Amino acid sequence: MAQDIPPPNPTIAGLAGRCPRCGKGHLFKGYLTVRPSCEVCGLDFSFADTGDGPAFFVMSIVGIVVVALALWAEFAFEPPIWLHIVMWFSLSVLMSAALVRPLKGLMVALQYHHKAGEGRLEK
Repeated sequence: MAQDIPPPNPTIAGLAGRCPRCGKGHLFKGYLTVRPSCEVCGLDFSFADTGDGPAFFVMSIVGIVVVALALWAEFAFEPPIWLHIVMWFSLSVLMSAALVRPLKGLMVALQYHHKAGEGRLEK
């Protein structure tokens, strides 16, 4: 069955949280927990090990955006420190929560697409 289905774009499937093989099944059960397998095509998701990859990219993206906006706000408006704390902490939490799931899905889809696995020594 999986052979006659054209593979989806891994970027679109990953960001949408869909199966990297069929593009129809759900990748997650809950917010960040990867399902054991696809409910549509049966792909076993045990290969999916993103580790700290999504967290690194979320921290990098959120950090750059928040620091740039905080510097711009400071030089343009000179708000009090309490307002900086409220604004940038809130933005950091919201952006992190919004980005971590799509980026984890993207990493799983790219692992599948590129057949990534643990490194092995060849003899």
